[in-house]
Amino acid sequence: MPPKKLVPNPRQAALLEAVRDQGSASVDMLAQRFRVTLQTVRRDVGLLASAGLLARFHGGVRVPGSTTENIGYLQRQRLNHDAKQRIAAAVAERVPDDCSLIINIGTTTEAIAEELLRRRRGLRVITNNLNVAAILADKPDFEVIVAGGMVRSRDRAVIGEATVDFIRQFRVDIGLIGISAIEVDGTLRDFDYREVKVARAIIEASRQVWLAADHSKFNRPAMVQLARLGEIDALFTDSAPPAAFRPLLADAGVELIVAGEAASEPRPAAAFLAATARGGR
Repeated sequence: MPPKKLVPNPRQAALLEAVRDQGSASVDMLAQRFRVTLQTVRRDVGLLASAGLLARFHGGVRVPGSTTENIGYLQRQRLNHDAKQRIAAAVAERVPDDCSLIINIGTTTEAIAEELLRRRRGLRVITNNLNVAAILADKPDFEVIVAGGMVRSRDRAVIGEATVDFIRQFRVDIGLIGISAIEVDGTLRDFDYREVKVARAIIEASRQVWLAADHSKFNRPAMVQLARLGEIDALFTDSAPPAAFRPLLADAGVELIVAGEAASEPRPAAAFLAATARGGR
């Protein structure tokens, strides 16, 4: 039976984030933290577990999955939905009209595609995400190119060696990538080595690399190393990263864009394109 659909209320969303921050938590601790009864916590935990967002064990609850396996696609679509929408709006605001992009796999990049559809014109988009292609393909002034390769049924991602070879043909203004985990040593990680190889090809084919990652990705473990922070140019997120990441981002020269915060000096499209042409990757 598939997980039940659930849009968490504010307390349930906060409870979910508390468990994700720690990896697991006891029912007693959650009741004390949120100043509610044990019965209320058990009810919230039961709903979140039924939706596949948490896994229960005797006396407590934990994050489903592990360092070797991501949570399911439908669960990821619901998780941190508002945060992804804010990130998507911030990215779309920065993307110039009439530029070229590669957009990879993920529910955050799909939210970005929705915003690009509404806000931008004249884009040439290469993607290995069939969901992104479907979102963008109907706009007459967009040119959408779909990478070849094996289609992963659970999320309509196109991956494999054929996909890597296809991506390597191009040189684009912006590579938009998502990620599953950003570790405190500055390592960017994901779960599927085939997906990681495609993302590596996107980084190498892009003059600017933009990473879109909501706050839950910080300090999250995953098995496969994709890159390090120094290999990206900008990080778009929905809230300020944990304190330990600030010096890492500064040392790596990564521009931090927190969705909803005023940008210091947003570059106009012409200036951006000129900059990528002169000194990009």
